[in-house]
Formats: sequence, structure tokens, C-alpha cells
Amino acid sequence: MPSLPVSFTDTMKAQLGSEWEAFAAAHEIAPPVSIRLNPRKRREMDSQGSVPWSSYGRYLSQRPSFTFDPAFHAGAYYVQEASSMFLEQAFLQIGGNAEGLTVLDLCAAPGGKSTHLLTMMASDSVLVSNEVIRSRASILSENIQKWGHHNAVVTSSDPHHFASLDSVFDIAVVDAPCSGEGLFRKDPAAISTWSPENVVLCARRQQRILEDVWPAIKSGGYLIYATCTYNEQENEANLSRLLNRGDAESVAIRTDPRWNITEVNQHGVQAYRFYPHKTLGEGFFMAVIRKTSGAIAPRLKASGELARVPTRISESINAWMDSAVRLFVYKDEIRAIPDGSEKLLNLLTKYLYILNAGTLVGTTKQNKVVPGHAAALSVHLDQSQWPEYPVDYDTAIRYLQKEVLEVAQATRGFALVRYEGLPLGWVNVLDTRVNNLYPAEWRIRMPG
Repeated sequence: MPSLPVSFTDTMKAQLGSEWEAFAAAHEIAPPVSIRLNPRKRREMDSQGSVPWSSYGRYLSQRPSFTFDPAFHAGAYYVQEASSMFLEQAFLQIGGNAEGLTVLDLCAAPGGKSTHLLTMMASDSVLVSNEVIRSRASILSENIQKWGHHNAVVTSSDPHHFASLDSVFDIAVVDAPCSGEGLFRKDPAAISTWSPENVVLCARRQQRILEDVWPAIKSGGYLIYATCTYNEQENEANLSRLLNRGDAESVAIRTDPRWNITEVNQHGVQAYRFYPHKTLGEGFFMAVIRKTSGAIAPRLKASGELARVPTRISESINAWMDSAVRLFVYKDEIRAIPDGSEKLLNLLTKYLYILNAGTLVGTTKQNKVVPGHAAALSVHLDQSQWPEYPVDYDTAIRYLQKEVLEVAQATRGFALVRYEGLPLGWVNVLDTRVNNLYPAEWRIRMPG
């Protein structure tokens, strides 16, 4: 690992005092490998123990080849750094699992926090998961579809567009782009891009992001702010600017002393810091701010209605999808969102670029439904209503590489590809061949 920057070292020595030597030594140790399980796709993995601040986090003894694990592509788990799973404590303690909430994950790619939020949210709440960089937004959309929940809308808009969504969100999560000091051990390349000047640039960018998102939060709503960096400029100093507005207050999060999380209160901000010499994870910062004034409901009114699905088609879909979903037609596709969220989707369509709305259930062809790939991965799919195309490991990998599959004894028509009980997608079984319907843009490109 390259040497830590001198300026960074001086700052951290002042911040940590007698703990500096232990902090520096921790950077010579390999970082832990951790994943977060999807409880709606039950699958345990061999682990070295649980992440103590998350019900779903697990530490692994070594880093396997996730690319060649069919369970990973099925959305059975997400590879995520353990410290960032502290989001679970903040979100649940501020009531994020209540029904009927509208939640924003503003800087969401590649999807770790969004999939975590979906696990904790009520099924009738809606998550707006945003990423401004379009290529990263596509990866975000893929990961959310694999997670299998219908109550997510993926957008790709600049943060300043959210300033127009006055008082729409009950909770906004901002995992802000930062200088990445907490990733030095995990990603040594981050050391070469770090500089005091970049810290200043990041802090200014974060300030703009916070100014953009603040109007979109309802009165009484919450901002969960996080970075993977240590310095005060990008953390407490940014949040103190919000507190100085007079319409915000810092909120404490209950922790367990055994977790060894460092609790600090600076500039009036109650914050939580993760240091690699104290907690089993990488460097991380989190704080919660409550908005104390403003509107308690959206001031904007949505117009228009979602296009309805013909009765014959909807009856067909309702036979194999959860009846609590609201089916609608969007860009010639049949999609499912939580019942009652139509007005919100119309409002979002007016102000944001929507990349994916809810679950793509399918398309119609000659008055029949062609099931969408996201439907196969959906936790709302009744798998028993579809013929099964079971695969072993080697065949599962060929399927995920979008290779030709062997003709098997299976019912003619669409069938659900399942590996060890986990759906991977669809095939279309014909008399002489099996059409592999795995999305080309998602395929494994590496040779097995």
C-alpha cells in the first residue's frame, strides 16, 4: 500500500491523538469482506459472524468470485462494506419502516444503500433512487431490479432538480461524493487522487447538494448524511451550515458501546465515526438532521393518470403477481408499483428523468404477456404459477453468460430458470431449442 499523504497524516494525528499509531497500523491489514443478505430471498452463506449493527450483514472469511456466483445475480445478497450498513440503525430509529413514506437516496449508485433501504421500508412506501451519472445509474437500476422490490423508482437527474420537489420526501439519504479517505485501505488508488485542494472541492460540492435537497424534505422529515471520509470540512462543518439556518436540529442515534463506534459532537452536530482500528469495517461518517419547519406535505400537485392495463391482461398478470401491486402501462411496458403511488410517479415524471419505474412485469404480444426479466427476480412473483427450468451450477453460468442452452424436458413456452431454488430469469422452451432470455446488457462477459 502506498504511503499515506503527509497532509492527511498531520490532520489525522491531530484528530486521533494517541490512537494514531493503531489507525496507521490498521491500514497494513487486509480489509474485511462483508455482504448483506436479502431476507426476501432466503439464503444463508458461510460466514465468520454478523455485522453487529445490521440484522442482515455478514462477514466472510475470504473474498469469493462474486461474478461467478448465481446467487449474487439472483439478488440473494449484496456485496457491501460493513460500516455503511450503520444506515440500518439510523433509518429504523427515525421510523423509516413506517407505512406510506416517500424516501430519497440522492447519490445512490451502485445501490448498496438503496437495496438496504428497500429491505427495511414498508411495501407501500416508495424509494426514489437517483444517480446523476447515466452509466452508473444503469448499474444502480440493475442492482435494484435484482433485489426484487416493486416500490423503487430509479432516476438520473442532477441534484438541483430535486429543489423543485418542494416538501415531497419524509427521509432523504445523501451518501455524498467525497475525498474517499476512509477507502485508502480498501482502494489504495484513492491515495493518489487525494489532496487538500480536493477536500475543499468535495466540501463545496457537498454544500451544493445539501442546499438542493433541503427544500425537498418535509417539515419533521429527516436527512441522513454520510461520507466515507474523516475530515471535518466534508462532515460536521457542512452540516453545521444547515443547523445555522434555524430550521434544523441534530438527532442522536442509539449505539451499543461494544460496537466501538466513535461518537462526537462538534459544531452542534451529533455524529458517528467509524475508524478501521476500532470497528471491523472501513472509514465512515454518518449524522442525522431533522427539518423543523416548512410544509409537512408536498406543495406540488401531480396531473394526469397512469395508463391502465386492459382488464384481460391484468387478470392474467394478477394470477402470478401479488395483488397489492398497481399495474400500469409506461412506454409500452406493463409495470407494477405500490397501489396508491400513482400521483407520486406522475409528479416525479414532471421534474426528473426516470430510468426505471417499479417492476417491469412484461410486454404484450398478440394479446399475450411476454414476462419481463425483472418479474422473474421480483419478490412479488408467485413462482408456482410458472413452469420451472432447473439448472445446475455450470448451466446457470452458461445462462448468465447468455450462451446456448440444451433442450430439456420442460413444458413448451416461458419457463422460470431456477438455481438451487433461486430464480435467475426466463427461457422460452421451443420444440427444438431453448431461447435464452437473459438481458444481453447484464450478461457475464468474463470466460468461466
